[in-house]
Amino acid sequence: MKPMRLLCLLLCSGAIAGAGDLSTARSVYVLSMSHGMDQYLASRLANGHILQVVTDPKLADVFLTDHVGQAFETQMAELFPPPADAEPSKDDAKKDEVPTGPTPMFGNTVNKLANPAMQSTFGRNRGNIFLVDVKTREIVWSDYAPPKSFSGKDLNRTATDIVSRLKKDLNKK
Repeated sequence: MKPMRLLCLLLCSGAIAGAGDLSTARSVYVLSMSHGMDQYLASRLANGHILQVVTDPKLADVFLTDHVGQAFETQMAELFPPPADAEPSKDDAKKDEVPTGPTPMFGNTVNKLANPAMQSTFGRNRGNIFLVDVKTREIVWSDYAPPKSFSGKDLNRTATDIVSRLKKDLNKK
């Protein structure tokens, strides 16, 4: 029984050691958040010199977001598209063909827009903030701080609280 516990302990410690690390965070890209909270957080982060706030997501070590899941993964796929194959498959070529029948208006559209519902943050934020590692897509830090109201004063106060907690956790390393 004891060797099994030792094996379990070693496996768990290995998983923890391989997890995303908050100490690797140097630059942050703040994704759009509900009620403009992203602007307040970016201001507080830059003002306090906690992390370097970047406007190009490709330069970021971590992302700051108020949502994770399908919508977040969709945003990541748009920001970091997978590399295109050298040769498109025959199925892909058929999808892109313009129909030449009596009703070409019902063919594939040329400029498809992303699903706006996946981009919307309306009604999604309930006070959760996540710091996500760009490479591993692991949550390396999170906080729960719902604003009392959505006035500028309360949003700024909440952003200040969040950034002070992040600064405290960054200094623990």
